[in-house]
Amino acid sequence: MTQSLNRWMPHALSLLRIVAALIFLEHGTQKLLGFPPSPHPGPLPTLLLVQGWIELVGGILLVIGLFTRAVAFVLSGDMAVAYFMAHVPKSPFPTLSGGDAAILFCFVFFYLVFAGGGPVSVDALRGENAARQP
Repeated sequence: MTQSLNRWMPHALSLLRIVAALIFLEHGTQKLLGFPPSPHPGPLPTLLLVQGWIELVGGILLVIGLFTRAVAFVLSGDMAVAYFMAHVPKSPFPTLSGGDAAILFCFVFFYLVFAGGGPVSVDALRGENAARQP
């Protein structure tokens, strides 16, 4: 059974990248495009507009798997900063501060820095070693 699961590991990596990127991208579309509608409508502070662009552009690049490692590095750091700036002051406990998603995004993106985008990515089409095999 392990061998058959291992055979699908590169594709599971691509699926993880795509799903995480789509969810992350939704945060950017909500901030910049108003979709899905925000529970807190109104003009955004400049810092959240910048964050929206990072989420939108970074999310699109990760969905297609272009420059995966570099983009994931930037997004991982971005989520670490977001967690400490926006969530820790509310509470040191992620479930109370609402920071659990930021932590998960941070570490999923950090994993992608090392793993790459997998076989279903523009990086793989460009001939980059998108999924390193042990």
